[in-house]
Amino acid sequence: MKKERYNVGILGATGLVGREFLDILEERNFPLGDLFLFASENSAGERAPFKGKEYMVEVLNENSFKKKNIDVILSSPGASASSKFSPLAAGEGAVVIDNTSYFRMDPDVPLVIPEVNPEDIKLFKKKNIIANPNCSTIQMVVPLKPIHDKYRVKRIVVSSYQSVSGAGKKAMDELFYQTTGIINAKGDIYPEKFPVQVAFNCIPQIDAFSEDGYTKEEIKMIKETQKIMHDKEIRVSPTAIRVPVFFGHGESVNIETEKPFEIQDIKKILSKAPGVKVVDDITNQDPDKRYPFQAGVAGEDDVYVGRIRKDFSVENGLNIWVVADNVRKGAALNAIQIAEILIREYL
Repeated sequence: MKKERYNVGILGATGLVGREFLDILEERNFPLGDLFLFASENSAGERAPFKGKEYMVEVLNENSFKKKNIDVILSSPGASASSKFSPLAAGEGAVVIDNTSYFRMDPDVPLVIPEVNPEDIKLFKKKNIIANPNCSTIQMVVPLKPIHDKYRVKRIVVSSYQSVSGAGKKAMDELFYQTTGIINAKGDIYPEKFPVQVAFNCIPQIDAFSEDGYTKEEIKMIKETQKIMHDKEIRVSPTAIRVPVFFGHGESVNIETEKPFEIQDIKKILSKAPGVKVVDDITNQDPDKRYPFQAGVAGEDDVYVGRIRKDFSVENGLNIWVVADNVRKGAALNAIQIAEILIREYL
């Protein structure tokens, strides 16, 4: 018999993504039974409001999932913690939807964007784990999929302009204090979370470098795109850049397709695509209707696309500008959309 309510656990409940999980569960009226919140010892004992109640945050440990009958785990405690605790939760019967990088390239773990490959959710039974893609991959692939379906994407060159919230609350604090320090001439700025000053600056490095000169963030975009699209022949050339913005990632995406297209057809396809909102009226006097921008998408569910135009330097070339709330659609919302499909069709 189908359940009416599902018990949910949140790993990393006091972090940026964990708090967004709670907000979205309430907004979307998720059919919630019991709610369990877990975090590190530093956050244990904190209370989190949800639907007029307060829930105590428990210490995440080896015994956290025993005898709780948790159906779904929304996990964002960091890759190291997830590598240890997600299999433990899965072993107790919960389906883990993991927002960290740890399981994304595991061949036995589906990597899912609901607007792109929802059919892969059924593969969760191999390990009882579903992986949430990287935030920069999610917002690129959502508008990419309908273009690929009709014209087949051969190659992508993407430059991502990623907000500091992608690196967590300490990164946001660093941008805030550096900005106010510079404005108020309070002396030297000492980077801690980032390798150099982030205020009034752009940093062409996100995560550590590999031997080939690409960063781990860039490699994620390559491998995740190919896995989600089930097409290893799609070539992806990324450059990931940290910018002094609090919320919202922007991406300049150059696409080369196998088949020729007309720009009006691309706009029509994107305007009908699930999870996509086209904002592309460059003659409009209202800047909100001219093109999307990072400061304008905070709290929004959709991936916004604008500056849609042909690239005349190659055959079948296309340029688009893509913006999304990286903490929301790029993390928490995507995971909850997976959970909604999971409970509706597979649990």
